[in-house]
Amino acid sequence: MEFSLNDTRKILDSTPDTLRFWLEDLPEHWLTCNEGPDTFSPTDVLGHLIHCEDDDWFVRTKIILEHGESVAFEPFDRFAFYEKHENKTIEVLLDEFEAKRIRNLEELIQLDLSEEQLQLTGTHPELGRVTLAQLLATWAVHDLAHINQISRVMLKQYADAIGPWKAYVSLLSK
Repeated sequence: MEFSLNDTRKILDSTPDTLRFWLEDLPEHWLTCNEGPDTFSPTDVLGHLIHCEDDDWFVRTKIILEHGESVAFEPFDRFAFYEKHENKTIEVLLDEFEAKRIRNLEELIQLDLSEEQLQLTGTHPELGRVTLAQLLATWAVHDLAHINQISRVMLKQYADAIGPWKAYVSLLSK
């Protein structure tokens, strides 16, 4: 499928509502479950997404537009959210994520990016040359991957409770 900025914005716009719908009223044990050491819980994913809103996707968009390849992206510490978001409630995290995402999407819309601008390139510290379109597509895919991750982490909490139906849930065997 070819990149569509409009489709990308729709996915990015829907993520805060999706996460709020799933997570807002869940008991704490659902929000803090994970898949083992060095894995993210649903709450961790939300903290990570907030950190990305502050320091990743839109920051890198502006770097490409303002500097092209002459200024490389700063390396991104995907675990840096731990200290910033420790002990915040799910409601606070959901509100913070929504506000930051709305701000970033409003700024993205104001850029009124042309097809030519979407082909501008920047320098990723590990991947090298990337286009703005690739960066924006990855932003949407990143959201979808973390929504999938939350779903997977949560479904595993009932792995034993479903009894013999476990044989029909392929995600439990991965």
